Parts: sequence; C-alpha cells; structure tokens
Amino acid sequence: MTEIKIETEFIKLDALLKFANLVSSGGEAKLRIAGGEVLVNGETCTMRGKKMRPGDSAVIDGETALVVE
Repeated sequence: MTEIKIETEFIKLDALLKFANLVSSGGEAKLRIAGGEVLVNGETCTMRGKKMRPGDSAVIDGETALVVE
C-alpha cells in the first residue's frame, strides 16, 4: 500500500495513480480508468477526474494507493 499525503482538499484519480507510480503515464491512467480496471473505495470507477479526498483509496492490479492528510 502506498500512502499519498496531500496538502490540498483533494487529488484527482488519474493524478493519484500517476503520483503513486501505479501507472507509468497519464495516458495509461486514462485508459485503465475508462476500462473499469480501477476500484475506488471498493467500487469500480470510470471517472478520471474523480476527486480523491483523505481516507479514500484506489486499487489497480492489487496495488493500493491511500490518500492521507
């Protein structure tokens, strides 16, 4: 599990995946999110711009990124 500390109110899902090194590029994040490969808080999410706030988690290929303050 990768914990991502943010100092803003939220981080967008595609940016979170890239920042946590769960994808290699923003383009890969876009395709994988659109393809339904990403779970946000346990549910499939296809919204690339989903606002991730502290306490939210994203899972792709069994790897987890957790947003913390």
